[in-house]
Amino acid sequence: MNPYQAKSIINLAVAGHGGSGKTSLAEAMLYLAGASDRRGKVDDGNTVCDYDPEEVRRRTSISAAVAPVEWKNKKINLLDAPGLFDFEGGLCEAMRAADTVLIVISGKNGIAVGTEKAFEAASKRDLAKIFFVNGLCDESARFYRVFEDLKAQFGPSVCPVVVPFIQDGQANIYINLLEYKAYDYSGGKPVPVPMPDMGDRLEGLRTAIYEAVAETDDALFEKYFAGEEFTPEEVIVGVSKGVKSGAITPVFCGDAMLMRGMEQFLDGLAWLAPSAEEKAGEVGLDVDGNPVELQVNEGASPAAIVFKTVADPFIGKLSYVKVISGKISTESQLVNMRTGNTERIGKTVMMCGKKQEDVKYIGAGDIGAIPKLTSTNTGDTLCSPAHKVVLDGVEYPNPTLSMAIVPKNKGEEDKVAQGMLRLSEEDPTLKFTTNHETHEMVLSGLGEQHLDVAVSKLKAKFGVDITLKKPKVPYRETIRKKVQVQGRHKKQTGGHGQFGDVWIEFSPCDSDGLEFGERVVGGSVPKGFFPAVEKGLRECILKGPLAGYPVVGLSAVLYDGSYHPVDSSEMSFKMAATLAYKAGMPQANPVLLEPIGLLQATVPDANMGDIMGEVNKRRGRVLGMNPAGEGKQTVEAEVPMAEMHDFCTYVRQVTQGRGSFTFTFERYEEAPSNVAQKVIEEAKAENGDD
Repeated sequence: MNPYQAKSIINLAVAGHGGSGKTSLAEAMLYLAGASDRRGKVDDGNTVCDYDPEEVRRRTSISAAVAPVEWKNKKINLLDAPGLFDFEGGLCEAMRAADTVLIVISGKNGIAVGTEKAFEAASKRDLAKIFFVNGLCDESARFYRVFEDLKAQFGPSVCPVVVPFIQDGQANIYINLLEYKAYDYSGGKPVPVPMPDMGDRLEGLRTAIYEAVAETDDALFEKYFAGEEFTPEEVIVGVSKGVKSGAITPVFCGDAMLMRGMEQFLDGLAWLAPSAEEKAGEVGLDVDGNPVELQVNEGASPAAIVFKTVADPFIGKLSYVKVISGKISTESQLVNMRTGNTERIGKTVMMCGKKQEDVKYIGAGDIGAIPKLTSTNTGDTLCSPAHKVVLDGVEYPNPTLSMAIVPKNKGEEDKVAQGMLRLSEEDPTLKFTTNHETHEMVLSGLGEQHLDVAVSKLKAKFGVDITLKKPKVPYRETIRKKVQVQGRHKKQTGGHGQFGDVWIEFSPCDSDGLEFGERVVGGSVPKGFFPAVEKGLRECILKGPLAGYPVVGLSAVLYDGSYHPVDSSEMSFKMAATLAYKAGMPQANPVLLEPIGLLQATVPDANMGDIMGEVNKRRGRVLGMNPAGEGKQTVEAEVPMAEMHDFCTYVRQVTQGRGSFTFTFERYEEAPSNVAQKVIEEAKAENGDD
């Protein structure tokens, strides 16, 4: 592929709800433009963008893919984003690299949660937006109903550009309202035909265009308000400027599977979508934290953002980059601003799905990939050592579902850890940690499908088989009353014996572990043995008397004891302290503490009652509510961590994906007796099995 200037490059994220036909639309564009020699189908598993074995098996996109299209002297970098919420990380990556977002909507199902999320994500990054209503050859598709819903939800900026003329339930003719031309697709290829009679509907569509154009300029708004007609030139220029500024969201339509309306759509895209030169400039920070404006200029110092990483044990690491300024070639020496390391560029490639094509360089405003940057991760900035700048990284959602990993074969823990760390490099919405307290490896992600895909990839790429189970909760134990106990260790053997005798006062206190003190008088226990007593107790508090969980809030004061001048030793007093702990803790009214977290759940107003009811069911306490804008509220509550395992599944179901939440550890509280009893019984059963 020949290099393109930034003024001829369009970076387009293809987003929308799962099942709306995003990958099929990308496939139709690639085929029509000659970028692929056959039009693949998702169901057949042979599309350019869904090339990962998991995507082929599941027949859905699970990560962002890049595929360039050449059309009318423009290069359109397609960034096909997943629509399923479990793989939202791919949408975040596509949005970071895009300048325009194409939001695909099913003509049958209309606006869905994924439509709203894509629109919201594009607005947040101030990207241009285009709607495409897909699947109009389905008899149950209703374009005009969908269009009215778009106007109602997203306002007068929604502007019809290509609409269908429906006759006998068939959408064979597509009308370009800006060119005022009609094309018939019933024979397969578009044939120009006279404008059909659309009656009052045409007037309504033209009014929608005028409303959208009037929103772009004060003078045009006054002219429209005064009832004057716009000239054709004013309409065309107004729509073009409006799309580039974000004031207008044009609506195209067609059927990607039957290739209807595709030529008009690609023409409109090449004409309306802003170029990288117009939209890809960014503001970064210099080494002192001051803002630096980067222009899209090939002659400038190179600066690029890594927006996606592929980590493959056979191919190696592949870093996808969007170059903001300058150009990156094999001669480039770039510094990674996160690590401070210099990265040597071995080669630069353009990606079309999984296919790589070597190129001399990746220019300003363009998207490509660099193999084998070992220490570079997603979100890193690569730039010239002479002009250092840090660009915004990729904003990912926080993981909301955690599961413990159990290797099917013993001794494969290291292989699991290495594989999961590689997978989390590729997908930063996956988090892998080892909980040293519960001795479990924990995998966190955005949902059940997300974790299921990670398990499948671990087996396919690294040959490790694992199962997932509910992770253990890190409980604590403490005491509620003061006790004084003796610990006496005496053992007589041939030669020297062992003798240690201590009196310890155990009492509750406010600490994260053990507070040790002594008030021994008269030398009943020599000072040299105090550290041994403390060490013995510190080892003991790792296992509490109820269920073997660590003990917190324990004060232990050594106040008396005795010793033998020959038989006493550090080990003897350590053993004596252990005996005192084992004798005293059960008498001190021990209780189980459970971790409590702060929940902040942002949900639509209509779901407030459901969430609050669910919080109460999960033994939580609602602290309050705060408005979160756009018909949403944030519920704040304190909930026991043990009750939150499957909360993400509940929130997604009840809000249909519109809700989100964060959950952070706050403190420990005494568990209710029925909960404590159950935990103690489970712990005893598990320890009995061991």
